[in-house]
Amino acid sequence: MADQINTLEELAAATGVEAVAEETIVREPVRDELGRAYATGKRKDAVARVWIKPGSGKVSVNGKELNAYFARPVLQMILRQPFQVAGVEDQFDVYATVKGGGLSGQAGAVKHGISKALQLYDPSLRGALKAAGFLTRDSRVVERKKFGRRKARRSFQFSKR
Repeated sequence: MADQINTLEELAAATGVEAVAEETIVREPVRDELGRAYATGKRKDAVARVWIKPGSGKVSVNGKELNAYFARPVLQMILRQPFQVAGVEDQFDVYATVKGGGLSGQAGAVKHGISKALQLYDPSLRGALKAAGFLTRDSRVVERKKFGRRKARRSFQFSKR
């Protein structure tokens, strides 16, 4: 091969096939008529419905303040992570309703919902949130109990006599 093919146009001319131009996806903000972004977050058995809007950083979960609903500091830290990674702390108010699971799963579900809502409100934040892994649903769930076993994997105690 004496001559090199450097561009898509040269490749198309050489092969006789139309060149397919690479498109970049331009994401548009998704907001309702009240200026809020909505997303659903999930973790284990918990499902959270999350609305975010510009504000002072107030977080309300099931009608209660963040400190009242999630009393443990670790759970409060989990909810603040998406804002810290995106660099928009105390710029958005969060209203969330969450059902199912325990407190840890509910905190993870609200975190997932906040991350998805942030990237819908401002698509430029998607890169930082995706790199931190906040847009991926954690698919680990409790394994079901099998028949003939005491729990999902634990067997009954064996007795020789």
